[in-house]
Amino acid sequence: QVQLVESGGGLVQPGGTLRLSCETSRVTGRIDAGGWYRQAPGKQRELVATFRTGRPINYADSVKGRFAISRDKNIVYLQMNNLKPEDTAVYYCRADVFPGIINWGQGTQVTVSS
Repeated sequence: QVQLVESGGGLVQPGGTLRLSCETSRVTGRIDAGGWYRQAPGKQRELVATFRTGRPINYADSVKGRFAISRDKNIVYLQMNNLKPEDTAVYYCRADVFPGIINWGQGTQVTVSS
């Protein structure tokens, strides 16, 4: 298992940028997979960008070329460039810990509006 704490959300104008952070701690096993998801009001949670050990990063078509995952020590980032109103959602990080335990962060609100 792992504790995930997100931050970095906020209000930004279209075309702006944000960087979300997901701090991992209290890890009890190998993290085999995870990534970022988002959920807009009244909609299902959807994949934004995910990873799995030994596989390329998987990005949703809607964010390809605009979003990117990176890591520094125990923090996983989601760099979000050229934000659009359609990106407005609560963003969640996820980590899958061996042997398949799914962990979610608390979520951080991203609002893209003029």
